[in-house]
Amino acid sequence: MFILKRCNCRTKEVFSISDDKIGQLTDDLELISVKSRLKILFILDNKSHCVCDLMSHTKMSQSLISHHLADLTKAGFVENKRQGKYIDYCLTNKGKKTVKALKLLINI
Repeated sequence: MFILKRCNCRTKEVFSISDDKIGQLTDDLELISVKSRLKILFILDNKSHCVCDLMSHTKMSQSLISHHLADLTKAGFVENKRQGKYIDYCLTNKGKKTVKALKLLINI
């Protein structure tokens, strides 16, 4: 008869990242896994843009871009700044770090 023994490992914690941080990371990765949102993040990496600029760069509708920008802003990747009657969108520090990490993943 074969008896399976348990290991003698005494590790109390498997990893040091909290469940809350893992949950936030999961939410962020789900959000940026949408191709259109990734395009917007990469475009905003170069400089800030208004919605009409993003429309011409992506060929997406104004309403779709606005929807994506609202989601990215709520998650803390993007912020907006009013320039007269126009609103420019740019990456936050979190957005810049995320794009930098993504570029490392794809060797850009």
